[in-house]
Amino acid sequence: MKALIYVFLGGGAGSIFRFMISNYAHKLPMAGSFPIGRGETMLKEWIVHEETAEGNALAHALGTAPIIGQILWHRGIKTAEAAQAFLHPENEPFHDPFLMRDMEQAAERIMRAIRGGEQIVVYGDYDVDGMTSTTLLMKNIRALGGTVSYYIPNRFTEGYGINGAALQQIAAEGCNLLVTVDCGIASVQTVAEMDEGMDIIITDHHLPGSTLPPAYAVINPHRADCTYPFKDLAGVGVAFKLVQALWQMAEQRPYADDLDIAALGTIADLVPLTGENRKIVQMGLEHMSTHPCAGIAALIEVAGLAGKAIHTGAVGFQLAPRLNAAGRIETARSGVELLVAEDVREAARIAGELNALNTERRDLEQAILAEAEMLLTDFTPDVPAIVVAGEDWNSGVIGIVASRLVEKYYRPSIVLTRQGDVYKGSCRSIAGLPMYEALAACGDTLIQFGGHEMAAGLTLARDRVEDFRRAFANYVKESLAMEDFTPKIAVEAIAAPADWTLAMVEELALLEPYGMGNPRPVFGVRDLRPQSAAAIGADGKHLRIEVGTRDKRVAALYWNYGELAGIITEEASDLAYTPSINEWQGMRSVQCMVDSIMPAAHERIFPTRDILKAIYTFLSGLRDRDDRIPYGELALTRRFSREMGHVSRYTMECALRIFCELALLAPLSEGGFQFIPPAGKLELMDAPTFRQHEERKGDM
Repeated sequence: MKALIYVFLGGGAGSIFRFMISNYAHKLPMAGSFPIGRGETMLKEWIVHEETAEGNALAHALGTAPIIGQILWHRGIKTAEAAQAFLHPENEPFHDPFLMRDMEQAAERIMRAIRGGEQIVVYGDYDVDGMTSTTLLMKNIRALGGTVSYYIPNRFTEGYGINGAALQQIAAEGCNLLVTVDCGIASVQTVAEMDEGMDIIITDHHLPGSTLPPAYAVINPHRADCTYPFKDLAGVGVAFKLVQALWQMAEQRPYADDLDIAALGTIADLVPLTGENRKIVQMGLEHMSTHPCAGIAALIEVAGLAGKAIHTGAVGFQLAPRLNAAGRIETARSGVELLVAEDVREAARIAGELNALNTERRDLEQAILAEAEMLLTDFTPDVPAIVVAGEDWNSGVIGIVASRLVEKYYRPSIVLTRQGDVYKGSCRSIAGLPMYEALAACGDTLIQFGGHEMAAGLTLARDRVEDFRRAFANYVKESLAMEDFTPKIAVEAIAAPADWTLAMVEELALLEPYGMGNPRPVFGVRDLRPQSAAAIGADGKHLRIEVGTRDKRVAALYWNYGELAGIITEEASDLAYTPSINEWQGMRSVQCMVDSIMPAAHERIFPTRDILKAIYTFLSGLRDRDDRIPYGELALTRRFSREMGHVSRYTMECALRIFCELALLAPLSEGGFQFIPPAGKLELMDAPTFRQHEERKGDM
């Protein structure tokens, strides 16, 4: 695969960004972004919530532990009534679907089509939200006696949204009514160009532009003239409201079926799990755990979740990716066929195929990610955003790759792949940069774009890439400050893991289901040194540590960080975690699921010139005859500490990054570093990491 790279340069820290100092985390340069190995340290700023009298009063009114009241208060839930609605969404009624603009017109038109035997086509999207929306609406139109089929565009040949050629074909085949789900709000021109003879109803949840499509009806809670009380429905949530309206109109009965399907799409689309979404997901997860439809049951089986309680994490990280693999690798039709399947054996067959596709998707994702990272060897801390472009990267997985880049580098990331004379791209953002607004600001360089604050897609002409790059770079520079590039963690309270009891953790579960808008609560403990550490799982991929007191030890699990086992007990750390309950052989105990482990504040010593000199001399002594150093960052930290005196992995990582920026080291693909003797006199200020630190010292 051939690839290109475009990196947005932000210039010197002092010239473009003003560095703001608050708490100790900001006083230290960001680590973990330069790709020097698997042991990178991503510093995160803790935003620790203060205990409030109002939160305690709320807890008292609810009859819960004080921490529950504090968490609710910090999340903007200020009254006992609102708290009860949040904690017990099952007791709250659904909003009247007819409060949504154009709902009555849409429902009447669909019922007329059902009663008149007209051919109805549901036009969906190729992601999980689109598949579940398509399934939900089609299933219920059939249940009401209608004749309905569906159409989902091909991601690779048609792209996102309504395709004009597809509409013409659908109309030519005798369709009288087309209903979109999870798409269509941006297709103003395409709808306007349709010949008379086929009515179009748009249902969508994406942000509309200044002009709505000239359709028979447009249902979207984000319409400026829509007064529906909850705006954050997923596409499947809007389809669910339409189905509610149909059943109410047809049989005057409330509809609350198919919530397992609705919950699957809602969780997968990462909409806030508040308000009506919370009710859909809570009830849907219960349905999913007890009597899911045949397709979801088969998906649960191939994911290895049979017999287990299904929570949002299982849906988001295990079920949804397998369903999404259909649209990312081949066609999303197999995802819809799975969800509408009624025969158990047929569902099992399709689920098995999707599971295989998901394995292929993971392999493809890793290959593209590795190639993208090879293009980022010049990444430095003063780079505010990343854009990488490939000639033939699979467009179905570039969004996942963009997410992985954000996770590692914490920069707004855009991954482009060439398709003929255009580039198609997927965008993922960070807090503080609404991606849709950023793309809108660069709209004159794009053919089309759409999406949300944190994720979006775009299309641009081959010859406009540089124009877009410059426009986007300018927007990022003007919109973000240096502190925005430090990830933030909302820490509910400073609490030692040993302080938790089973009863307290069980009460914490009242806050579930967790997701966007209601994140899993995180707690913190500072300056902790684990009593033991071990790499567990296949190939030692995961980390298990023991923390707590001599009398009460608590296990903590950190997924995908098994490489830290050899060093985590040798330095003090700040631990951010969520308490949970471990059940094993009939025994229940408190455990911690780790969000992040950072070196404690006193371990975050930025390397002075003397420390850099000592580490450089040490590295020089380790090189072989080919000037290779066969050790990664963590091994070098341990060895230096044993032979020369203690340094933390933070200090070692900063030093290695500085040496790489000065071209004294180069990371090797197989691990370790290539030692490069200097060609002449070097200036430390030429290293962005060192320069930013010195400039920051001057600002203090």
